[in-house]
Amino acid sequence: MPDVGLVQNLSQQQTLSPKMRQSLEILQSNSLELSQLIQQIALTNPAIEITTNEEELADVKPEDAEHDSETISDLDDHARDEYITTKSSTPGPSQETLDYIYDSIVAPHSLQQHLTEQVKYEDISEELRLACYEIISNINDRGFLDQPIDEISITSKYSLKLLEKALVKIQHLEPAGVGAHDLRESLLIQLKHRDLLGSTEYKIVEDHLPELAQKKLPQIARILRLSVESVVEAATVITTLTPDPGAKYDPTSNPYIIPDVKFILDDEGNWQAVLTNEHIPSITISHVYKEMLASSEENKTRSYLRQQIKDGKEIITAISQRQHTLLRISEQIIKQQAAFLVSGLSALKPLTMNDLAATIEAHPATISRAVAGKFALTPHGIIELRTFFTSGFQSKDGAQVSNTSIKETIQDIVNEEPPSKPFSDKAIEDLLNEKGLKVARRTIAKYRDQLNILPSHLRKKF
Repeated sequence: MPDVGLVQNLSQQQTLSPKMRQSLEILQSNSLELSQLIQQIALTNPAIEITTNEEELADVKPEDAEHDSETISDLDDHARDEYITTKSSTPGPSQETLDYIYDSIVAPHSLQQHLTEQVKYEDISEELRLACYEIISNINDRGFLDQPIDEISITSKYSLKLLEKALVKIQHLEPAGVGAHDLRESLLIQLKHRDLLGSTEYKIVEDHLPELAQKKLPQIARILRLSVESVVEAATVITTLTPDPGAKYDPTSNPYIIPDVKFILDDEGNWQAVLTNEHIPSITISHVYKEMLASSEENKTRSYLRQQIKDGKEIITAISQRQHTLLRISEQIIKQQAAFLVSGLSALKPLTMNDLAATIEAHPATISRAVAGKFALTPHGIIELRTFFTSGFQSKDGAQVSNTSIKETIQDIVNEEPPSKPFSDKAIEDLLNEKGLKVARRTIAKYRDQLNILPSHLRKKF
């Protein structure tokens, strides 16, 4: 038996202070996340006052966001408040008005709510209605049953026969295809809704879905004793069906993006980076708490007030550091990717976070955290900031070309290929080579996958 004993070891370990952790969390947050974070912080720190702010924060130049400055308490209160917020004397809406606005907000219906509403008004027995609700509770957000109907009956108080009857009722509701066990069944239900039961489309989905996915249309035509043209027409109809009948009701399927920065032309025709600051509330240190600190004679009270005010100032500083860092990065993106602003993604140049970090004298990790989850409003739409950082290739004439530009070129080649004879990866490699771009075939295959472009034999149209 091995000896049992206590052993003492010395080791060095780096840890982040709570202040640093909070500073990094603020740096990484996008506008919406930062707004929520500030609201949470304000609940625990009464020294912080919040006002809504739709204008840009003041242009401040604090130290790097990762520096743990110990000079917070020496900062002038009035100056720091002015850095972050501009107080308005205009009174806000009354609480009664706010309550009315909040109560008037209607959340989008989920798929389950939509189905429940339909069942509620069906002319059926109460027992069948309750069985329908049981089925609906087992339908996922895509619109499919999470488990077989016989397994549902084991844990349910309803009989299998009643649940099967309820499932038939559910499958007749909108959206078409809901309540199926798998994709094949969902597509068949959708075809029934279109009165295509027994049609060529129905036969293909029922018996030849794997072949259809592999574009083996001549083989399907041979088995069904139909012309290839007829099968092509049927396949075209099938492509109009939805593989996710519940996607329309998925609240996460179309997320609302708030850009943190926008690239605009000034009056002199120069591109400028402007922070939007949408949804980021203004915060100040409560003057009431400052006066309480000045007038209080109890040590415990003074200590508590001093700490809350100090914490509040640190939050204000962290926010200004976030804004300053994000603005500096955006200004450098404009300088480094000027061609993009004119020509779009195809004109992006290779740019790494290390390169930009060296330019603004910051750590690459700071750049990574600052751009995480943030977007820019550009002349070519809303673009994720990470998109501007990309590796690349060197063309035959020595020009640097980003991999994003290569992907754009591959997409253009595929868009212009003959539908009946799509280009193979080797053919795409040759076409890129003709353009002066030497890209390996395996790289082309990787980019094609990232662009959700099928292999050539699956892109063929008959």
